[in-house]
Amino acid sequence: MNKKLLWGMIVVLLITNITTLIFWGQTGIGSIDGGNMGIDQTEPVASVGDQTISYDEWITALRENNGENQLKHLINQQVVQQLADANNVTIDEKIIAREIALLTTMQGVMTEEETNRKEAEWREDIIHRYQLEALLTADANIPDEDIRSYYEDYRDQYDVQASTQISHIVVDGFETAEKVHTELENGASFSLLAQEYSIDDETKDEGGYFGFLVNTSQFWPAGYLDKVEEMEERTYSEPFQSNENVVIIYLHRKLPPITFDYEEMKPYVERELAMDELDQSLSAESLWDELDVEWMYEE
Repeated sequence: MNKKLLWGMIVVLLITNITTLIFWGQTGIGSIDGGNMGIDQTEPVASVGDQTISYDEWITALRENNGENQLKHLINQQVVQQLADANNVTIDEKIIAREIALLTTMQGVMTEEETNRKEAEWREDIIHRYQLEALLTADANIPDEDIRSYYEDYRDQYDVQASTQISHIVVDGFETAEKVHTELENGASFSLLAQEYSIDDETKDEGGYFGFLVNTSQFWPAGYLDKVEEMEERTYSEPFQSNENVVIIYLHRKLPPITFDYEEMKPYVERELAMDELDQSLSAESLWDELDVEWMYEE
């Protein structure tokens, strides 16, 4: 993985962990992070012994300690969105799917709800980052031969191989395996059963979690890949023989391959090279002058 791609993924992960604070309300009730916890602005938000911390004290501290950065973040998002719309800057769906797939393989086990929420957050931030890069490099002129050369050097890193995320329970015979399978059928936790029954010391303490593995890997245990190919996501298998042991697999995710040709990747490679040539950070602040931006922290 080249350095540019790695840093891009890190940026997306950082951005998606920023907590958005939502305040204010006609009735004096607010909510935090879109949650269901109502906050009465007239009541203390905390108490320590016989001392209380008021809503206003809390909000003032938030504003003074993080308010400027949060407002700048929101302005940057608006600047990029408006300029991208004005200049018809769009991002190919395959590029978005590629980055979501790469980010997914960096996660552990997620529920379907967590997956949907994460992917929505990632999608927004991926589009923002690529649109920002396009806007910052709009006037750059990179020779075609340089773009082609860079693409050929890193072409394998632009494609995403098919991969599979599983957990497993490994036991020494079908009798134990059938007992475990019956408990699964009765609603028992796969993770807890793995901790109790699995004889695979490398994964049992993690609830049998095996991780993501590309489908072409030589490290797939015997029979695993054939078994998961016939399974649906978030289901477990019947017990099956794998070498001298008997195994039950839980299939978390299947990620399909995503491949690109040169023409599909060319504009993105060009922008990547242009960013290196300009030697500037991936920040929207240099674009503020193109719009009428006013904010409370202006000097």
